[in-house]
Amino acid sequence: MKQTTVDTNVEVIEKTICFEGFFRIEKYRLRHRLFNGEWSHPLVREVFERGHAAAVLPYDPVRDEVILIEQFRVGALTAIDGSWLLEIVAGVIEAGETAQDVAKRESIEEADCIISDLIPLYDFFVSPGGTTERVALFCGRVDSTHAGGVHGAAEEGEDIKVHVVSLDTALTLLNSGKITSASAIIALQWLALNRATVHSRWI
Repeated sequence: MKQTTVDTNVEVIEKTICFEGFFRIEKYRLRHRLFNGEWSHPLVREVFERGHAAAVLPYDPVRDEVILIEQFRVGALTAIDGSWLLEIVAGVIEAGETAQDVAKRESIEEADCIISDLIPLYDFFVSPGGTTERVALFCGRVDSTHAGGVHGAAEEGEDIKVHVVSLDTALTLLNSGKITSASAIIALQWLALNRATVHSRWI
């Protein structure tokens, strides 16, 4: 069945659902406007649909510490450095939730810390060549004094270890290649560039 799109430079000729479970895979037959003004030949593309997410880097500006989390990721099953990744807090945005709601909720669930303020950083596509997923990224103010332990929703199979490290230590981990999660990389690089501005706002 022919579908319509918001972008008049794209024509969806047919859309079918190939798989629907925990995630969904959709198959498109479409064409798009070329840079020379003509239309492309019909293309067939599969798209991984998993919803959109929010992610937050919890930062204590007084102690100059960040909270990182470590957990098993099946997508890293064949990674040379192992399947447990250092990440930042994140979660899928459900119906009726805002990205800010998710950042605050997941900070409690995954790291047992309370976000008292949020700075929006970026809203970016994860891998637009094959998935619709976007991430709303934040830096969140926390008190890291008593942070630590293992958290997560057991009924969802979560086993999340909390690491509290100085920002300088986190940047050393980043520069040495120990942090490979895109959201964490982007957020830490932002904080490295904007540390003074954040301090003037939060301290």
